[in-house]
Amino acid sequence: MLLQPAGSDVMGCGAIGGACPAESPNDRREDASHVIDGRLIGQVIGLLLCALSAIMLIPAIVDAVAGNAEWRVFLGSALATGYLGTSLSFATRTERARAPSTRDAFLITTIAWIVVPGMAALPLWGHGLSYTDAYFESMSGMTTTGSTVMVGLDGMPPGILLWRALLNFIGGIGVVAMAIVLLPFLRIGGMQLFHAESSDKSEKIMPHAAQLVGRIFAVYAALTALCAVLFFLFGMTMLDAVCHAMAAVATGGFSTHDASFLYFKSATLDWICVVFMLAGALPFTSYVRMLGGDLVALARHPEVKGLLLLVSAVAAVMALWLSFELNVSFLTALRYTMFNVVSIVTTTGFMNADYVGWGPQVFGIFLVLTVIGGCSGSTAGAIKMLRFQILWLTMQNHLHRLLSPNRIMSRTYQGRPLTEDVMQSVMAFLTLYLGTIAVFTIALSAMGLDLVTALTATATAIGNVGPGLGPIIGPAGNFATLPDAAKWILSLAMMLGRLELFTVLVLLVPAFWR
Repeated sequence: MLLQPAGSDVMGCGAIGGACPAESPNDRREDASHVIDGRLIGQVIGLLLCALSAIMLIPAIVDAVAGNAEWRVFLGSALATGYLGTSLSFATRTERARAPSTRDAFLITTIAWIVVPGMAALPLWGHGLSYTDAYFESMSGMTTTGSTVMVGLDGMPPGILLWRALLNFIGGIGVVAMAIVLLPFLRIGGMQLFHAESSDKSEKIMPHAAQLVGRIFAVYAALTALCAVLFFLFGMTMLDAVCHAMAAVATGGFSTHDASFLYFKSATLDWICVVFMLAGALPFTSYVRMLGGDLVALARHPEVKGLLLLVSAVAAVMALWLSFELNVSFLTALRYTMFNVVSIVTTTGFMNADYVGWGPQVFGIFLVLTVIGGCSGSTAGAIKMLRFQILWLTMQNHLHRLLSPNRIMSRTYQGRPLTEDVMQSVMAFLTLYLGTIAVFTIALSAMGLDLVTALTATATAIGNVGPGLGPIIGPAGNFATLPDAAKWILSLAMMLGRLELFTVLVLLVPAFWR
């Protein structure tokens, strides 16, 4: 198992190159939870780079078969990435291994999400982008944000289009694994509420986290394959079907066309995409439960109910307004509103209409939807339904205490006790989330960006949504014209949002390194 509670099954003292002093097993376990194991971190990063190198060969083969010279770029990138990963793995190899400590987990996660996108940017850099643009595109893909600096997608070689889709696919499964295995372990943003889903010491879905992630990957791959088949059967080319399926289930939003889903002008494809964007934004542990015989696991999940109610209500109200405002049929208006509401709430970022032109009311609604997100344990980003529901329960609890100060309140969420620790963790996350948006908005404004661009670029980056609002980065634009410094800032914002903020910011606390 990649991650387990620190201190369990520890072998060795954990110090790099040092000898183990005479101490009790309990002392060793206590020390191991505080020591940073550089060899373990290097080993994991090296293995990830080796896996990335192997995946780079897929678009290389596609371009070679298509007769495009771009295959050389992918092969060279694969060799460079594989060499670095292999060298790092051999350099940090050790016969004495131990489970990662909490500090190891924080460092592995943060370093991986910096280094892997950095190497994944090599094919894009070789394609002609500056390294700044290549890193931005790579980070956007792997964090399943979907913001892009690339134009002329319709005329690009199939390999580069497939690579962008693979970045979404890789990032999507990585996000789900992190949310289910890592975040409950690190007690971030209320996710400790679901520690039972990955811990060996309590009620669990499966005996080990690795088995759980394996089942989730099978579901993830099956959903992607089914989506690709349906896209192909209803009019897409094979390349378009595969790429858009990867982006839809991963809620990543990278398209093979500059016009995104508007290119297809197909109501059937729009509704298929709506279904699979929602599928990617639902909790994947519920899919595993359904495979285990609990057929109503999704139907009774509170986050699923909240998400479906939200998108249905908002889309229906907007459709009614648009049908009168633009004089179109309600069903036509519903198609466009449902697609774009689902795309923003699930943080996918596809668009089948330039909704900025629908009016200032719609502008405000989409700005609010940008921060909501899908369900926890899904590929979606942003704040997520779990935290809003816990916030609502916390407010109810506080109101009841105001009315009856001596009354003892007992709150539960999905059958689990809602402790003060969970509620405080959620409140801290929400405060930090909004504060981070404010800080990054100020930083982008200082670079000369207008307030709408600065605010929505920040919100969409931290929420891993994709398009912003306004004429520059709206659904009909992209991020290509932003200053390089702004792209680096937004790359950092995308990573912070994907890693739930605290995973990275805890490294800035001096006590972490003591």
